[in-house]
Amino acid sequence: MKFTIIGSGAIGGLAGAWMAEAGHDVTLVDRWEEHVAAMKAAGLKIDGVRGDREVAVTAALPSELKAPLGVVLIATKSQHAVEALKEIIPLLDEGSCVISFQNGFNEPDLIAALNEAGLPGDKIVMGSIPNYGGALVDPGYIEFVHEGPIQLGELDGTMSDRLKEIGEALSALTEVQYSTHIWGQIWAKEVYASQVVFSALVDAPIRESLGNERYARIAGAIVKEALEIADAKGIDVQPFDFFDPANYRVKTAEDTRKLLDNVNHAIWLLKKDQETKPAHQFKKKGSGIWWDIVYRKRPSETRSSSGKLIDYGREAGADTRLNAKLFEMIYEIEEGKRELGFHNYDELEAYVAEIGKTLP
Repeated sequence: MKFTIIGSGAIGGLAGAWMAEAGHDVTLVDRWEEHVAAMKAAGLKIDGVRGDREVAVTAALPSELKAPLGVVLIATKSQHAVEALKEIIPLLDEGSCVISFQNGFNEPDLIAALNEAGLPGDKIVMGSIPNYGGALVDPGYIEFVHEGPIQLGELDGTMSDRLKEIGEALSALTEVQYSTHIWGQIWAKEVYASQVVFSALVDAPIRESLGNERYARIAGAIVKEALEIADAKGIDVQPFDFFDPANYRVKTAEDTRKLLDNVNHAIWLLKKDQETKPAHQFKKKGSGIWWDIVYRKRPSETRSSSGKLIDYGREAGADTRLNAKLFEMIYEIEEGKRELGFHNYDELEAYVAEIGKTLP
């Protein structure tokens, strides 16, 4: 089976490297010319939780692609997903498979773009959640930051032959968990992501943000509201490996304690693999949102991923005040109107109390 991965940063690059090593026909595509040139010249240099390796890969710019593309993984940042798909639509046909291999509620927009081009989008697009993490540090160099499975599913919930074949190929990198309710899991990831956005308000390791009980209570209130938005939309939010929505339906002090324990466990899961590599000084110390703001000096994907919760919530008549406040703070940081720092947590904590959403 042939694979074309559009967006060869951490998520796409790691999947492509391990599949290529396993003997699959993989082309890594990126619009960053220096990155593509580096991959063509010397392959991908990868370090981090699995140690150091150099992997020979086939790399290309979008303009260099020719049909057939095989299975297409769209692994760009969320805000570039539709644009990336439109560039390759002339190379697709009715039998193509396109996987949204990134954060965000991108599947409906990808389907719409394909339908507009006269292709059956609902039959072409497949959903996924890559729950491993990394960072594109420099051209041709990726840091593998934490382990995690991939959830993969047809949007209609069927266990198709192509689903299993694609899953077997992706399992060269990590465990693939087949989902019959991938849209509910995508929603779960974005609901959970509200606390990831929260962690990016400070330039500090996650153990100093979400790992602090005072701040975790604020994050818990934010995710609780995000989950209520999903409820208002009638979404059956599904659990995944380190997130169980049931823990955020807080009503009592005992529920809050259970929630805080769950947050601590999630932090442990994200960091445990790094502790086996004490000699490696990890460059990515925060979320992908933090990485974009602090390291790459560019806007994060918040507006096009979890930021869409606000639009969904307003459509459903849900209360979105707390998440809207959080996202606006992130946008202000990206625009240079607000500084990173713990004062942002103080401000949010006061707002949580003001609108009566403090956890018991």
